[in-house]
Amino acid sequence: MRILIVDDEPAVHDSYRFCFSGGRSVPAETRDALDAMATDLFGAGEPDAGDDAAFAFEPHHCHQGLDAVAAVERAIADDHPFAVAFIDIRMPPGIDGRETARRIRALDPDIHLVIVTGYSDFSPVEISKVAGPADKIFYIPKPFEVAEISQMALALCRRWHNDRELAAARSLLAAQVEALEEKSAELAANESLAMHIAMHDALTDAPNRVAFLRALAERCRQARGFATAMLDLDRFKLVNDTLGHLAGDELIREVCGTIQRSVPQGTMVARLGGDEFGLFFDSEDEAVAVAACEKVVHACATSFNILGHAVRCGASCGLVMGGATGERDPTDLVRRADMALNDAKRSGRGVVRVFDTHMDEGIRIRREIEEGLTQALARNELSLCFQPIVGRGALDVVGFEALVRWHTAEHGAVSPAIFIPIAEESHLIHDLGDWVLDHALAELRHWPGQYVSVNFSPIQFRRSHFVGHIMDSVKRAGIDPGRVQIEITETAIFDDAERASKTLCDLRDLGFRIALDDFGTGYSSLYNIRKFALDCLKIDRSFIDGMGRERESAAIVHSIIHLGRALGLGVVAEGVETEAQAQALRVAGASHLQGFLFSHPVPAEEARALAAQQWLSLSSGGSTEDMAESVQA
Repeated sequence: MRILIVDDEPAVHDSYRFCFSGGRSVPAETRDALDAMATDLFGAGEPDAGDDAAFAFEPHHCHQGLDAVAAVERAIADDHPFAVAFIDIRMPPGIDGRETARRIRALDPDIHLVIVTGYSDFSPVEISKVAGPADKIFYIPKPFEVAEISQMALALCRRWHNDRELAAARSLLAAQVEALEEKSAELAANESLAMHIAMHDALTDAPNRVAFLRALAERCRQARGFATAMLDLDRFKLVNDTLGHLAGDELIREVCGTIQRSVPQGTMVARLGGDEFGLFFDSEDEAVAVAACEKVVHACATSFNILGHAVRCGASCGLVMGGATGERDPTDLVRRADMALNDAKRSGRGVVRVFDTHMDEGIRIRREIEEGLTQALARNELSLCFQPIVGRGALDVVGFEALVRWHTAEHGAVSPAIFIPIAEESHLIHDLGDWVLDHALAELRHWPGQYVSVNFSPIQFRRSHFVGHIMDSVKRAGIDPGRVQIEITETAIFDDAERASKTLCDLRDLGFRIALDDFGTGYSSLYNIRKFALDCLKIDRSFIDGMGRERESAAIVHSIIHLGRALGLGVVAEGVETEAQAQALRVAGASHLQGFLFSHPVPAEEARALAAQQWLSLSSGGSTEDMAESVQA
C-alpha cells in the first residue's frame, strides 16, 4: 500500500521510516490495545495472520505541500494512487498543511488524510471543511508513537482497500442491473411486437379477425347501440387471375386505406381474410348505419392505379344492428352480418343489405342441433376418433388427441365446429365433456404406453370441483394421471387468472399433463406462460399453414418454439400437412408434430393398431380427400 508522508522536518521523516521499517520494538500490550482501538474505529474484523504481508507499506516522502500535490497527481495518472497521506500543518516556506490537504482531496476523493502536528493553527472543523468528508480525515498529535503511526496506517489501508473493493462490486452490480433492464426492455419489445403480429394483418397492418372478434365482444358488453358490417370486394378473383397475386395484394392495401378514410370516426376496421373486411361503429339508428355503409361502398366503387393498371373495384356489404335493443352476441353478429353480405351479393353486388330473420335458416337448424344433442348419447350417435401425436425424431407415437364426432340419422355428420359452440351455449358441454373423457380413458387402457389428450372448454374448466371431477373419472378408469393430458385455451384461464393458476397447479400436483392449445391466437403473453403450470404449448394450425406463404407466420412459429424450449416446455405443432412443413418444424426444434401428413383422425380400432406399432412414417397420413373431410376437426 502506498503511503504519502508530507513534513518539512528531516528528523520526522526518519521517525516515519522507523515506523514503517517492519522492526517495531513496541510492547505487546500496547499493540493489542491499539489493535482493539482500530477495530472499534474502523470496523475491521479479526486480521488474518497474513495481513501485514497483504498490506505491505510503500512510503513516499515529500518535504513541501506542493511536492505532495504533484506526487498525488502523478500517482493518479499512473493508476497507482496513495491510500493514506500523513500531513504536517506547518511547512514553511510553501503552502501549509490545510491547503495541502485541500488540494490533495480535490485530486483524490478516496484518499485518507491524517493531520500530524503539535500546533493548532487550524481547528479540525476548519480542516474538515476544505479536506473532508469527516470520515476520511484523522488527527495524530506530535510527538507521535511508532505504534500510533503504524496502526493508523494499517487500519486506514485496510479501509481504503475495502472501500475500493466495495466500489468495484457496486459498479459491477450497476452494470448487471443495467444489462438486466436492457434485457427486460428487449423482451418487452419482442413480446409487444409478437402481440402486434398476432393481432394484425400482415398485408395491411389492420387488425385481424382475432383482434376484431375480441374488440367486438368488448363492445357487446356496453349498453349503447352499434352496427356491425361485413364488406367483401366484388370480382376480386378476376384481379388475381388477370394481373397476379401481387396486384391483388396491392388492391387489398388500397381498398383498406379507402375504407379507413370513409368510415365514421371511431370505427374499427379489420381485415378478416382474403378480400373480406369487418367493421363496427356506434349507431342507434339503422338508417344512419345504412347511410354510413353506403358511403363506404360508394368510396370503393372507383378505379385504383394498381402496378400501372387502372383497376375498377366495387364492394358489397352486410349490416346488422346490435346493442341495447339488438343482438349482443359477437359470434351471432358476425354470422348474421355474413348472411346479409351473402344476400347483398345475390342481389347484384355493390349494395348494402340489413340482416333480416328470413335470412337465418341456420337458426332453425341450430335449434334442431341443440335438441338433438340432448338425445345423442342415448341414440349412440357420438363416437371418438384419435389423431396421433408424434415425436419429431423417429416419429414415434407418444400420444393421441381425442376428437368427438356426431353422426345423426337426419343430418348425417355434424361438424364439431357447429355442435360444440351450441353445446357450450346450452351448457350441454358438461355432459358431452364427461362422455368424451370417460370413453377416452376407456380406450387408453388398450394402448401400450401413450397418453391421451382431451380438450376442455372454458365452461368446463370453470366448473366447480373441476379437479376432483377429473380425478374421480381417472380413478374409476384405473388410469395413471400421467397418461392424461388436459388441453385448454388461454380463454379458459384469462378471466380468473388466480383461480385458474391454482386449478392448474392442483392438476399438475396430481400428475396430469397440461397443454396450452391454439397458442398464439388468444391472450398469449410471457406473463401467462410464467404464471401457469404448463407442460407444453400447441402452436395453432393457422400459423403452420401460413409458414410457407407469410414470413410473419414463420417468425411466430420460430419464436414460440424457442420460447417453449427456453422455458423447458414441449412444443406440439398442429396441422402439419406437408413434408416441407414437417422438415421446417423439425429444424426449428418443435418437440412433437401432429397433422394429416402423419395420420388423419382415425377410429378407436385403428388407433389401437397405431399405438401398438408405436411409430409412423410420413406416408402414414390420410389422402387429400381425407384431409379435406377432416379439416374442420
